[in-house]
Parts: sequence; structure tokens; C-alpha cells
Amino acid sequence: MTGPRERLQELGFSVPEVAKPVAAYIPAVRSGAHVFTSGQLPMRSGELIRTGKVGAGVTPEEAVECAQLCALNALAAIDAEVPLEQVTRIVKLVVFVASAPDFTGQPGVANGASELVGKVFGDAGRHARSAVGVAALPLDAPVEVEMTVEVG
Repeated sequence: MTGPRERLQELGFSVPEVAKPVAAYIPAVRSGAHVFTSGQLPMRSGELIRTGKVGAGVTPEEAVECAQLCALNALAAIDAEVPLEQVTRIVKLVVFVASAPDFTGQPGVANGASELVGKVFGDAGRHARSAVGVAALPLDAPVEVEMTVEVG
């Protein structure tokens, strides 16, 4: 049986370095049997991979890629608190999408994060989710993802 790191590798991903916070907060907090992440942006090597609004400069496909990277960054924040092998359930994702006024495809963007954790954690990756369109996100990021997991 393979663990989450091996499944990530099979998908062509790895757990990145924990993204540095852009303000006064920490990337993740453990409370009892849960780890809660702060909102994670699509950062790679300290830089946003895209900026702008989905539906006005950022395509839905680019936003899905951003959501995947946000989820990977959330997993990195969790892994810094508790090894990913101890995650027993992805409880909830909250996906914020900086959207053009007429863009209504937030659920499809959020699928980038949801499908990734589903592939990595199998049945334990099935989760509750909110996909929310917003006017703007920090640093002009197109997507931000929060994750709550249960650990054993």
C-alpha cells in the first residue's frame, strides 16, 4: 500500500517547501485531532505562478492549476505540523476564486484542489467544500485554498 507522498509522486507532484506567510499568521495549526491551514496561495519558490481575476486575464484552466498548487501548499503546511502519513481524513476545503463579475465557474476551479486530494488520499480524501467567488485576493492571486484535516 502506498502513502500520500508516493501517490503525489505517481501524479508528478511532490510536497513543496512551506510557503512563507505574507502577513501576521502561521501556515497551519493543530488543535486536537485536526490541522487547520491558513489560506494558501499558488506560490512556487516564493512567487505567485499567476495573478489576476479568473474570467478576465486568467483562464479557468490556469485557475485549476493554481488550485492544485494551493492544495499542495496546504499539504506542505500540514506536513510541517504532522506527517502526511498521519492524515486520516480530508475534512473540508474552502476555495476562494478571484472572479470577474460574470464568472460563475468557481466549482470547476475548486475541482483542481478537490480532485488532487481525492487522488492522493482515496476515500479519505472525500471532503466537504465551499467554492466562493471574491472580488480580490492577497497579492492579486487568482485562487486561495484553506484545508482542514483529521489526523490519527
